[in-house]
Parts: sequence; C-alpha cells; structure tokens
Amino acid sequence: QSQLVESGGGLVQPGGSLRLSCTASGLSLKYYAVGWFRQAPGEERRGVSCISKDGIITYYENFEDGRVIISRDDAGNTVYLQMNSLKPEDTAVYYCAARPLVCRSDSATFTSWGQGTQVGVSA
Repeated sequence: QSQLVESGGGLVQPGGSLRLSCTASGLSLKYYAVGWFRQAPGEERRGVSCISKDGIITYYENFEDGRVIISRDDAGNTVYLQMNSLKPEDTAVYYCAARPLVCRSDSATFTSWGQGTQVGVSA
C-alpha cells in the first residue's frame, strides 16, 4: 500500500524558514511528479509547487525569488519544500501528492496524498 508522509512543519516567526519533507513508502517517487499543496483555515486547497519525474519545476503561485524551493532526492524517495522568509499568510496545512510523470495544475489528477503537516507563522 502506497503512502506519503509529510514532516517538517511547525510554528515559526515571520521571516523564518522551514523545510518540509514528503517521504514515500510502497511507491517509487522517481516515476512520479510530486506536488505540494496548502490549505489555510477557511480556504480551499491551493497548489504551491510541483516537480516532475525529470525535475521540471512548476510554481502555482508567484513567489519572490528563492522564497519557495522544491527539490527531490530519488535515492531517498523524498521530495522537499524549502520555504524562506515565511509570512503569516503562509500559515496552512501543507500536503504533498504524487501523480505519474508530469505536473498538472488540477489537484484532482494527483493519485496519492499525504495526511498533511501544519505550518504556522506568527510573532
């Protein structure tokens, strides 16, 4: 049974950084595109970024340069989301999800989802 597990969330002050991890079991991520999504309280889930099987990166929002960085470690079966200069509006539950090969903007096409990790940004 395939499973994605997110980790690395927490409470940080504005301007801080976090690195979220998405680790798979029962699923070899090297054949998959992996996306990060977030859902803030009272809002719909939105895409953050996605990295394809071949390392092509898509950002679903307009982030300042270097504020959000997605990367993958196929040997470790893990995809990372580095978030810098965090703002209160980044507060959300962050989910990773996988779909075959390439990224798509429609989250419904992602076939495997993690349970989410909470990120809070507050002074």
